[in-house]
Amino acid sequence: MFWASYLLAVLAIILAWPVPILLSRAQWPARSPFTAMVLWQAIALAGGLSMIGAMLVYGLEPIGDNLIAGLRSLAGMVLFNAPTTALGFWHIFALSAAALLTAHLVFTLLLTYYRIQRQRRRHRELLALLASPSSQDTGTLVISHDSPVAYCLPGGARSVTVLSDGLMAALEPAELQAVLTHENAHLSQRHHLLLWAFAAWRQALPWLPTTRLAQESVSSLIEMLADDVALRTASKATLIKAIAIVASGSPAGPNGHGASQAAPGMALSGLDAAAGTAGSDSARTTASRVSRLLSPQTELPRAARSLVLTACVLLLAIPTALLVVPGLLG
Repeated sequence: MFWASYLLAVLAIILAWPVPILLSRAQWPARSPFTAMVLWQAIALAGGLSMIGAMLVYGLEPIGDNLIAGLRSLAGMVLFNAPTTALGFWHIFALSAAALLTAHLVFTLLLTYYRIQRQRRRHRELLALLASPSSQDTGTLVISHDSPVAYCLPGGARSVTVLSDGLMAALEPAELQAVLTHENAHLSQRHHLLLWAFAAWRQALPWLPTTRLAQESVSSLIEMLADDVALRTASKATLIKAIAIVASGSPAGPNGHGASQAAPGMALSGLDAAAGTAGSDSARTTASRVSRLLSPQTELPRAARSLVLTACVLLLAIPTALLVVPGLLG
């Protein structure tokens, strides 16, 4: 397992630094946001697996020819007081680091989920006081505010789309329908789960610049995916006008703050920006979406999409194989 640990370490470094930077600067994700989204998820999963796996495999190397044998030997040491003389200082250090990093990632994921759920619960309480059901669309609430606001609040069967009466007054019927279709796409495609995962990744590893790049890119991509759904029933001109109207105001949610700024991960603010992005990030997301709609975009060729998806499979398969295949690379 000696060489496997070093290969996993190299893969972890590549996926933590140059690959996300190059992907965040690439132009092709706007042509195929779904494919790019899958790639970002593969990078995050493979990077975490490689990072933890490198330390784990190195730590177990003296007591097993493969991961399973090493874990069995380690379990004997922990549970049955077997001799630990085979493990040197750096092996114990690596095993401790792997355990701590795994616990940190899992704890941060759960803590982020708890915070999001708490924020959504408070948001619902505010909506119960300040919003009223829409007479035009079930599952839509209207808040009394002059600024154009549009976002969705995930919650399974309790999911709702929130609009301001200022937005409804500013939009034509076709534009309003584009907004609703966009928001419903966020809910039906479960975009809040992606925001949760990448927000947790960023909070767990804030010192890693690529976690910020990943979260920003994913936030932009989910808006593009929702735009594509809206374009099935609305023209580009209609959608662009709706985006411009929303972006021209000062969005305010029921708590008096911008929906995308008030509670990261609490709501998906549709035509303004994804939840968890604020300020300049929202502006960049809006600009990239408008630019994408204004410029003629051809979808990424099928061969290119297949190549990227194959790369995603390999990204997950390689570290898994290095971890579990007995005796691989010694």
